[in-house]
Amino acid sequence: MEELHTARLRLRRARAEDLADLHAVFSDPRAMRYWSRPPHGDLEQTRTVLKAMIGASPDESEDFVIEHRGTVIGKAGCWRIPEIGFILAPDHWGRGLAAEALGAVIPRVFARFPIPAVIADVDPRNSACLDLLARLGFRETHRAARTWLVGDEWCDSVYLALPRPAAEG
Repeated sequence: MEELHTARLRLRRARAEDLADLHAVFSDPRAMRYWSRPPHGDLEQTRTVLKAMIGASPDESEDFVIEHRGTVIGKAGCWRIPEIGFILAPDHWGRGLAAEALGAVIPRVFARFPIPAVIADVDPRNSACLDLLARLGFRETHRAARTWLVGDEWCDSVYLALPRPAAEG
């Protein structure tokens, strides 16, 4: 099983025993504020997501749970290539952990898949996410209104892309 390691994080494939930790993230309204679904109301919703993560084809997916000090605190990667996404438990925000995780995941995605760019779909109100992706080199390509119905609320999208790095040499 492929793992990625950074100075503070271990990124690995999801396992069944990650259910409680992932549920803590996916049931937190703060973490889910700009996600494409409302917070999980029960463990079965998280179990469904976890089963999909575990069963995702490695030919179409490059998704990792983020472990910090032995606890899963979120996930980062491409659930479906080439779209990247990430979520982190709010208690871990503001410490550079999302940037650290994406800094490991993005080069791996480009190494494994012959794609011209990694893309992202972000709620325009999520300024922290937009700032992080801009620091990583993502640039806005376009916007669209009313792209996600999350609960009873229509949300808009900002679409971004990070082009494949030019070959060195």
